[in-house]
Amino acid sequence: MILRRKPMTEGADPPSPQARKVLVIKLGALGDFVQSLAAAKVIREYHVGARITLLTTPPFEAFAKACPDFDVVESDGRERDPQAVAQMVQRLRAAKYDMVYDLQTSGRTGNYFQGLRPWPPLWSGIAPGCSHPHSNPDRETMHTLDRLADQLFWAGIGPPYAPGEAPLPDLSWVRMAQRDPPRLQPAYFGIKGPFGLMIPGASAHRPEKRWPAERYGALARRIADRGVTPVVIGAKDETEAAAAIAKVEPRVRNIVSRTDFFQLAALAERAAFAVGNDTGPMHIAAAAGAPCVVLFSSDSDPARVCPRGRGGVMAMTAGSLADLDVKPVEQAIGNVGGFAQRGAA
Repeated sequence: MILRRKPMTEGADPPSPQARKVLVIKLGALGDFVQSLAAAKVIREYHVGARITLLTTPPFEAFAKACPDFDVVESDGRERDPQAVAQMVQRLRAAKYDMVYDLQTSGRTGNYFQGLRPWPPLWSGIAPGCSHPHSNPDRETMHTLDRLADQLFWAGIGPPYAPGEAPLPDLSWVRMAQRDPPRLQPAYFGIKGPFGLMIPGASAHRPEKRWPAERYGALARRIADRGVTPVVIGAKDETEAAAAIAKVEPRVRNIVSRTDFFQLAALAERAAFAVGNDTGPMHIAAAAGAPCVVLFSSDSDPARVCPRGRGGVMAMTAGSLADLDVKPVEQAIGNVGGFAQRGAA
């Protein structure tokens, strides 16, 4: 089914492609940030020659600054103190943006818009009274990428897309932006030959989203027996899980807490596959082109949040991840082409 355009507010026109100062707002979590890069690229292509500023949060600042779709990155957009919010509104007013794309669409960003009254800039989002509202009643049930593409469509940018056909985030710029230094090479981490990424982490407060580390270890053994090196990645919080995996299968390469977003994307681009839980780094892996298998418990809805990528993504679901066996996960990796050796170019 094609998503149809609903009427915009009376008198609203598509934003002028000649707008000189454009603001994109995206705060939130890593997975949401990565997916928003697909919409950012559409905005960049529409507003040719505009000065595009991203308002985001500190963890994503360095990565966003390297992205070719932004000219300026400001990373303090998540204030909670009323005085700090008022100061942010003053900054936004002083910047005199011609067009704002609120891709966060939260209460906080709605407050920014209301604070800019009575003369707010043109604004795409869901803030009451904004010039280009995304009023699709189905927006809360849509996959994140479909929702963002539909929001731009309602704002007059881009065509309508059938569910599942929205533009994908693309991280192919990462190695070029960094000039592909040694730190982005597999050899930097002592990785030789074909390898696959294992991402056993998830939000610390969501243990139900984690497949047991012992299962990852058993999977690592099957992978290593195929001549593919299992590479475990993650943040410092995954140190214990990585150690448990390595205890089951000593042939794993444990580089937990050693990768930044650039390194993760560069490794995923070369990896035979990535397998992991419903967590932000899996979105980077998918956007970088790795064939992906993502594991979901009943606490998440893959129809709304599963990563998408050009390398292919398969979602595996179980009421409880403790009930998910190793063999079907291994088969899923094979089904997405994850055991085919990929070049390191």
